[in-house]
Amino acid sequence: MPGMSKIKTICVYCGSGPGSNPRFIEAAIALGKVLAEKRIRLVYGGGSIGLMGALATSVLDHGGTVTGIIPDFLTSRENALTRVQELIVTPDMHERKRLMFERSDAFVALPGGVGTLEELVEQMTWKQLGRHSKPILLANIDGFWEPLLALLAHMRSAQFIRPNLEVDILKAERVEDILPRLRAAAARTLDSEKQLAPEVARRL
Repeated sequence: MPGMSKIKTICVYCGSGPGSNPRFIEAAIALGKVLAEKRIRLVYGGGSIGLMGALATSVLDHGGTVTGIIPDFLTSRENALTRVQELIVTPDMHERKRLMFERSDAFVALPGGVGTLEELVEQMTWKQLGRHSKPILLANIDGFWEPLLALLAHMRSAQFIRPNLEVDILKAERVEDILPRLRAAAARTLDSEKQLAPEVARRL
């Protein structure tokens, strides 16, 4: 399939807690296995607990490669996972998010809390404003993201998301659909459009 090799690194946003539904942890573990088997590097928030820990540990246990990026003040609170091949400790959240963006070809949001939502929406905003065109996908495990999708539909109906500012976001209910949908989206995107100049990234 043309463009399949374009996605070599995926940033996954997800909760630092396990959530109330066991399918969330199951999905994180399953996604980690897929990434390892397809030799796609994981970029994530660096913690060893919750969905973050389950995801990264699964990648490592299946022979994959992980970059964890965590701000200094969270290294103890989220128990930074030192097993990863690359652990980057940043001075603040802004630097963390910038590096996660720069090092990733696509973004996936598993279930999570306010932090997961904030990181996801920031990438959606940058894409809406034309600052990048990397694929963004909601892993809609057990319908977790349906309230957000309903809110986006409400924003469209209220004309705050106008046709020329459409939010381009993918969705997958099953882990096995995540990578094919990201690859299909990447194949439609020119490499030049996916790259953001470092001086532009620093201003975001």
